[in-house]
Amino acid sequence: MTSHSTVAKHHVSGHSPHILVVRNDKLGDFMLAWPALACLKARLPEAKVSVLVPTYTAPLARLCPWIDSVIIDPGEAAGKQAQRELLALLRRERFSALLTLFSTPRVGWLGWRAGISCRVAPATKWAQLFYNQRVVQRRSRSERPEYLYNIELAEALLGALGHDPGPRPTPPFWPLPSGTIATQRKEIADELGLDASRPWLFLHAGSGGSAVNLSPRQYVELAMTIDSQLADHGVQAHWVLTAGPGEEPVAQELCAELGRNELLSKVLPPRQSLGAFALALAAADLFVAGSTGPLHIAACLNRPTAGFYPSRRSATSLRWQTCNDEDRRLAFSPPEQAGESEMSAIDLEAAALEISALVRHRAASSAS
Repeated sequence: MTSHSTVAKHHVSGHSPHILVVRNDKLGDFMLAWPALACLKARLPEAKVSVLVPTYTAPLARLCPWIDSVIIDPGEAAGKQAQRELLALLRRERFSALLTLFSTPRVGWLGWRAGISCRVAPATKWAQLFYNQRVVQRRSRSERPEYLYNIELAEALLGALGHDPGPRPTPPFWPLPSGTIATQRKEIADELGLDASRPWLFLHAGSGGSAVNLSPRQYVELAMTIDSQLADHGVQAHWVLTAGPGEEPVAQELCAELGRNELLSKVLPPRQSLGAFALALAAADLFVAGSTGPLHIAACLNRPTAGFYPSRRSATSLRWQTCNDEDRRLAFSPPEQAGESEMSAIDLEAAALEISALVRHRAASSAS
């Protein structure tokens, strides 16, 4: 259960609240903050919500419908002058509240020095001393999805500001304007020569240097098995290989190997920006990847996903569950008796059966 420290409520009167939300680490972590941001905007539509993010995730922050303003965090390694400039900016913004989804002493100190009266964060380590609303979550136990932990923090902030949290928002947490998916599919179809009437299965073999993932050989085996199972039911899919910076050679080799095995495969060319890459994922009928940033982008868009996770406690499929609808997400991990990161122990035949069944179900639903 979540528990809260006993603090006075910070009622905001006379003006709309200005809230600063901090999630200044990796891409996947930031995407799992979108449900919390949606929660704040659903209950306080008049509030101005700003985020403190690194340069890398800023393009996506600017596309988020729940964010009004983006502030770039220079990071822990930035010099004293950069930290002073950030502090001065935070003071000028006169924030009503600070919500830190991943707490560090530097951010806590900045919020306290900036004079933000309501400061909410997880009750972890000594950084919590800078906050006057601390939420006990014990995330290391991995008992709930990360995005639900983030929603709980947003609800604690709403309570501290004197508001009932209300019903929780539901997917998609990145709703797109009407016609956006059709536009993306047309552009990619024209670019790669794909048949838009066939299922498009996006496969992202990279890990961004963080997540434990399947090997390229395993991904080839998985794709071949899925493709064969779909063909047995009269379905022919297109495979679209995606890649992050520096991962393009792996995608190219995977594409070539799939082609040698007579799968219809193409590599999605590099996009002009992270935001353009993210929007391209809206065209996927299924997104297959390890527990990486792109998997969580696809989930925010409420695209069907198949994620591959290690068994270690801090990286379980429950803790890093995608935030799309339950009937649109699949998750696979090594069996309990295998090593926590022994991805070779995952039963790819069984995974392929579940994935092909989901693709067929989605295709049938679209046709009806």
